Amino acid sequence: MKCKRLNELLELLQPAWQKEPDLNLIQFLQKLAAESGYRGELADLTDDVLIYHLKMRDSAKDDAIPGLKKDYEEDFKTALLRARGVIKE
Repeated sequence: MKCKRLNELLELLQPAWQKEPDLNLIQFLQKLAAESGYRGELADLTDDVLIYHLKMRDSAKDDAIPGLKKDYEEDFKTALLRARGVIKE
């Protein structure tokens, strides 16, 4: 499982970092952490924060988060009825 996450992170990191070749890796990771709103120590930054931030970095602020989009419902009433099992797939 760790190998899959590492590969995903590297696939997302490479093109983003190539756009800013003047930064070294630590500087680029600090920039990503700041952009994502992370305020803790860089050593405590999780790969999940980096992965989701890199996925969402160039998207609109109101776009759904990848992984949650499959559960997205436009209408709150429909979402509530589906969650309670009244509406079946």
